[in-house]
Amino acid sequence: MDFAMIGISLLCLMVFAYRGYSIILFAPLFAMIAALGSDFGLMPVFSEIYMTKVAEYVKTYFPVFLLGAVFAKVMEGGGLAHSVAAAIVRSLGRERAVLAVLLGCGVLTYGGLSVFVVAFVMYPFAAILFRAADIPKRLIPATLWMGIFTYAMVALPGTPQIQNIIPTTFFGTTTWAAPALGLTGAAIYFAFGWGWICYRHKKLAANGEGYGRHDLNEPQPVTAALPHWRASAIPLLVVVVANVYMSNPFHWNFAFHWDAQSLSVLKPLKLSLLSASVERIQAIWSLNIALGLGIVCAAIIGRKRISRNGGLLLPLNSGALSSVSAILNTASGYAFGAVIASLSGFQSVKQALLQFKLGQGPLLSEVVTTNLMVAFTGSSSGGITIALGMLGEEWLAWAQASGIQPEVVHRIACLASGGLDTVPHGGALVTLIAVCGLTHRESYYDVFVLTLLKVTVGFLGVLFYHLTGLA
Repeated sequence: MDFAMIGISLLCLMVFAYRGYSIILFAPLFAMIAALGSDFGLMPVFSEIYMTKVAEYVKTYFPVFLLGAVFAKVMEGGGLAHSVAAAIVRSLGRERAVLAVLLGCGVLTYGGLSVFVVAFVMYPFAAILFRAADIPKRLIPATLWMGIFTYAMVALPGTPQIQNIIPTTFFGTTTWAAPALGLTGAAIYFAFGWGWICYRHKKLAANGEGYGRHDLNEPQPVTAALPHWRASAIPLLVVVVANVYMSNPFHWNFAFHWDAQSLSVLKPLKLSLLSASVERIQAIWSLNIALGLGIVCAAIIGRKRISRNGGLLLPLNSGALSSVSAILNTASGYAFGAVIASLSGFQSVKQALLQFKLGQGPLLSEVVTTNLMVAFTGSSSGGITIALGMLGEEWLAWAQASGIQPEVVHRIACLASGGLDTVPHGGALVTLIAVCGLTHRESYYDVFVLTLLKVTVGFLGVLFYHLTGLA
């Protein structure tokens, strides 16, 4: 009975999310439905487990969501994001349209823009380029996804996206964890995306299929004057460089060093701290400062265009408001998973997930579990948070006993989180397809094939580590 109710609640959540119902509203309802088969009371589950986990997630990650969204809006309002994207597109040209879109998405994502803002910024350039090169429009969602939501979001060392931040709070690592493993995973993700889209273009072209006739969300070229791309790229570089300097992942003497005792003076206040040690929270502090500096820099460089479009108040307020919706969606998915993980009917599944292993380490168990949780929630950030909250401590202890560095566990979790996030009910995917003016029926085939390829990256990362020992 316990496991049946869990299955019903998961299925209902996926169906409702696919149909566009707010996860913020329905996740707690389905969490309580899952608890019907347990010994827990429904209201205690809601208030003491579900809401507590929502509060924990918001408390830990809201500054990253807030500053990331504001930075993206300021970059967008100042025309800086469009300028950088346009420069990449111009330099590669329509004959390398797929490569231009993949690289443009990656640069903006790695520079700290919200992944959803990157989708809105890059779609017009992708559509114009694909139309000029006569590449079928139905390939655009798959191309944008591989450029935004894979190698630059979860694999490249130092990426400021939330998927790379979440493991730092569990393992005490930095966003630059396991650079060799991350670069390898990024190369595999990129090769899968570029290789498949180019193959499909050639095959469809041989069958006489081109861009096609489309009326919905068809963009026009950006004609307004944009800031120079070199100046526009400065805020992106500021975020990356400041993040390196503040987090100091390579332990340079000249870089910043956080005071390891800075939390101790707060202990007499008996506060509920984000972390018991500076080591486990300094990555978030570093990124917050880096994003803050990026916002100031972007506001200065893009001030003329921002002023013409109504002033700085608009991007600041719209960024702040959008961050609230984004974090509540993610926190709701995380809290739902936390409720599921606490139920007695899930304990047998939890024990089974711990049995997956390659050699003596937990990495294979981590890949399988993370992909499973990502598929349940349709969210890479929600899935990785649930997986680490459920088994993170066991994986870390298992890794340390096996001589595996926490940084490796961090990076494998990130690589795995980019696997099954393209299930049909995934909120980000539904949004992306809508932005492109397409439907699942028109564009999901290529996304599905890439999903099958993407899910192997975590396993290939584990294999690479065990064969080479490189982290």
